[in-house]
Amino acid sequence: MLEIRSSGTLTGKGKTLSGYAAVFNSEAVLGDFTEVIRHGAFAKSLATGSNIRCLYHHQGDALLGTTQSGTLQLVEDAKGLAFTLTLPETTHGKDLAILVERGDVQGCSFGFRVAPGGDRWEQRGKQMLRELLEVDLLEITLTSDPAYVDTTVALRSKPAPKSFWESDLNGAWMDTL
Repeated sequence: MLEIRSSGTLTGKGKTLSGYAAVFNSEAVLGDFTEVIRHGAFAKSLATGSNIRCLYHHQGDALLGTTQSGTLQLVEDAKGLAFTLTLPETTHGKDLAILVERGDVQGCSFGFRVAPGGDRWEQRGKQMLRELLEVDLLEITLTSDPAYVDTTVALRSKPAPKSFWESDLNGAWMDTL
C-alpha cells in the first residue's frame, strides 16, 4: 500500500528547488493517529540507488525530476531528508515555478511503503503514535496541502553560494553537488 505525507514552505523564484522533504522528529496529526519520522528512515532506500521521483501533488504525469537522471538529488542528514531539484522546462515545471513564487504551493510531501518492521505503534494518551523507522521511499512531491509543517523549500535561479549550504543545510550538500 502506497502512503503519502505532505508538509513545508516554498518561497522565491528561479529554476532550482532545494530544502527538506521530511524533517526528523517532527510530528503530523493524521486523523486518528500522530506520525513521526525517525532518523535513518530513508537511509536504506537511498543506499539502494533506486530511482526516486519528484512529482507535483503526487501526480505521476506531473514528473519534475528523478534521482536516476540526476535532476533530483537526495541525502539524509542529521535534520532530515534534504533535496535539490532542477525544474524542467515543461508545463508542470514552469507552472510550479509561478505557483511557488506566488506562494500558492507551500509544502512538501513524500510517498512511501513501510518496510517490514519499519514502523512502531504505541498508545500515547488518547492517541496512537506511529514512528516511521524504515521506509521504501518512492517519491517526494511539491504540494499546497502539507501534513508535516517543518519541511522547507527554496526556489532560486542560480546556484547558492557556499554560505547558503553551510547555514541552511549545515553543509550536507557540499560533497554531493
